[in-house]
Amino acid sequence: VQSFVFAIEEINKSAELLPNLTLGFSIRNSGDSVHGALYEMMGFLTGHDEPIPNYTCSYGSAQAALVGDTRSSLSVSMARLLGLYKFPQISYSSSLPSLSDKIQFPSFLRTLPSDLTSCHAVTQLIIRFQWSWLIILAQDDDFGQQISSLATQQLSAAGVCIEFHLDVPSQQSLGKIEETVQKMQKCTARVVLVFLSNSNFQLILSGLLAASVSGQVWVSNDTLHIAMALSIPGISQVLQGTLGLLYQRSRAIGFPDFLAHLRPSQTPEDMFIKKFWEFTFDCTWPYQNSTVTEGVQVCSGNESLKNKPHSFPEVSKIDAAYTAVYSIAHALHDMIACEHQDGKSTNSQNFHPWQLLHALKKVHFKTLDGTKIMFDVNGDLVTKFDILQGQKTPTGVFHWVHIGMIDPQVSSGNKMMVQLKEDLKVGALKVEITVPTSICSESCLPGFSQVPRLGAPHCCFDCSPCPEGQFADQRDMKRCLLCPKEQYSSHTRDHCLPRTEIFLAFKEPLGFILALMAILLAGLALLVLGVFLKHRDTPVVRANNRTLSYFLLISLSLCSLCSLLFLGRPTVTTCLLRQTTFAVVFTVAVSSVLAKTLTVVLAFRVTKPGSRIQVCLSPGASTSVVLIASLIQAVLCGVWLATSPPFPDREMISEPQHIVIQCQEGSGATFFCVLGFLGFLAGGTFSVAFLARDLPDVFNETKFLTFSMLLFCSVWTAFLPLYHSARGKSTVAVEIFSILASTAGLLGGIFIPKCYIILLKPEKNTPAWLRQGHCAHQDRQCSMLHRR
Repeated sequence: VQSFVFAIEEINKSAELLPNLTLGFSIRNSGDSVHGALYEMMGFLTGHDEPIPNYTCSYGSAQAALVGDTRSSLSVSMARLLGLYKFPQISYSSSLPSLSDKIQFPSFLRTLPSDLTSCHAVTQLIIRFQWSWLIILAQDDDFGQQISSLATQQLSAAGVCIEFHLDVPSQQSLGKIEETVQKMQKCTARVVLVFLSNSNFQLILSGLLAASVSGQVWVSNDTLHIAMALSIPGISQVLQGTLGLLYQRSRAIGFPDFLAHLRPSQTPEDMFIKKFWEFTFDCTWPYQNSTVTEGVQVCSGNESLKNKPHSFPEVSKIDAAYTAVYSIAHALHDMIACEHQDGKSTNSQNFHPWQLLHALKKVHFKTLDGTKIMFDVNGDLVTKFDILQGQKTPTGVFHWVHIGMIDPQVSSGNKMMVQLKEDLKVGALKVEITVPTSICSESCLPGFSQVPRLGAPHCCFDCSPCPEGQFADQRDMKRCLLCPKEQYSSHTRDHCLPRTEIFLAFKEPLGFILALMAILLAGLALLVLGVFLKHRDTPVVRANNRTLSYFLLISLSLCSLCSLLFLGRPTVTTCLLRQTTFAVVFTVAVSSVLAKTLTVVLAFRVTKPGSRIQVCLSPGASTSVVLIASLIQAVLCGVWLATSPPFPDREMISEPQHIVIQCQEGSGATFFCVLGFLGFLAGGTFSVAFLARDLPDVFNETKFLTFSMLLFCSVWTAFLPLYHSARGKSTVAVEIFSILASTAGLLGGIFIPKCYIILLKPEKNTPAWLRQGHCAHQDRQCSMLHRR
């Protein structure tokens, strides 16, 4: 009210603004009710104490505009009715977003931003400080519900979660306030966004102070009611770190002095000043026919506001209705000046309200302190927001520190520009912006992804490390990303690294050792073959078909050498030759052992010379066993190569950090047929040798054959699980080792005992030694031996 009066007196004293016009005013009290507001407004419009709609009895001075401060449904009702009359209304406190609708409320303007703008600004502040876990306290009236709904929508769209949305009744309810305080004690969110009236806000703060609850950051789109709460003793410890927005408004220069010289006796018609005086100076006015109670301070009316401290130092400088009055004055000034420019004589006492409304929407001026005043298309004031933070100095004094600014006019999409200061000073003291965090869950570092908690908002989550082959290169990623095919995830799972190609090379230690073993084993087989060729006419070499021995030694030498095909970088050629060469030469070796074993067994079945079984003992018959078995295997390998041959492949599953260059077997069915035939042949050979192990041959041939096949089958039986459990190039190493071990088993089990006799016991390798007793128990075999 006083800023309203001050502005009118200042304008009337101005020689530049409305020099030939004097502004008058009337102040009415709506009683904060819809009925009272409408009644007083109709009385103002009609000029009659008992208002009659659509009738006016006012004479003389024209009524220019209405400056009002009401909330919620009062503002809506008044604005709608004034819109029918096209009567200008300027509000300095009604911020409902719905009032920006110029279709429903064409004559409504305001010297403050709408809740839509201030709500957007405060949500941008929350997003700027990266708060994701909030409590919202909202009044359960139109103001509280509309603005809190807008805030919830905008915050949810930005990924912010609301722990609690608490509605506080407009009518003060101590029970509801206590319930709200109890809920806030259980909350984990440290940021509280408030859309409350001063009285309810102060009651909640008092309840928290009594419960010794502190540490919350209170955020509001209006700093004034937070500042007024500081009148509560000790409340600053609850409000420490509080943030609020204050839209940049003009400063009424000289208004503090005007207030300092205010006296009730100067304005006896002022209905508010006496109660304000009692509240401010804690005194009581002496009323007529009443006695003053002893000890009660009496108001004299001479008290001074000059040195009276305010809970909010800025309260004596805010414009309140100041800007609204100046807007009306400038609109009148522009309207009169425009009429003079058009050559028309304008009677300032006789104009229509809609003419002033038209000029009022276009005003653009600067107040005495240099603040630009203009309205947007919705009739809202175009302004910026100052960000204020409540801080205590080391001496314990609570200060409001200006820490930044929000400019709604500078925006990108839905984001407003939020500027924060770097270096702040309060007087000679340097202060820092200290803003605590308010999150439900700690941020997930790179290398981790968020795992939502069951039944909790999306802001509440656990951090799970990315699995192998996936990565998260940013904080708080919802899911881990797959690494490209030829890359693998780092140890920290926050980026991907290129895979390296690997294969069992000749140069590496394992490859070199296996290659050396293969060459030595092949050389040993050839050396044994040389020994046998040199002593080919001795009984040991001639026993049990020396041709089969030559086949077996040559095939064992090739078996050792074929393992070299598994070393080095696989190519198309080596992939084609690896398994097929291995299968064929091992078939020759195993079938040679089978032919040897059958020769021994059949020798003991010959009872009569010239029998059919004796035909099977001829060298040609045993050789045919080897040829037939080898031919079958060669056909199977040919079918394999013709239908789906092996090929080089880049395998990326077995070793995450490497690309294993290996041979893919092609047709699995054909490959298993090849191995199956070889396994069948080996199993049959071992079975025959095992059954013939006790036959009394000359040089324990059947025992050696049985032992060598036992080694062979044991090696390849152990090979299967090892091969399937090995990964990468280890599979190749297992297969090479199995080839060399089984080759060494056959070579050692069959030929080492014979070489021992040939080289170290030559006296036993003579026909005479055989005739001296060793043929006594083996007459039939000895007679066959002498015949051969």
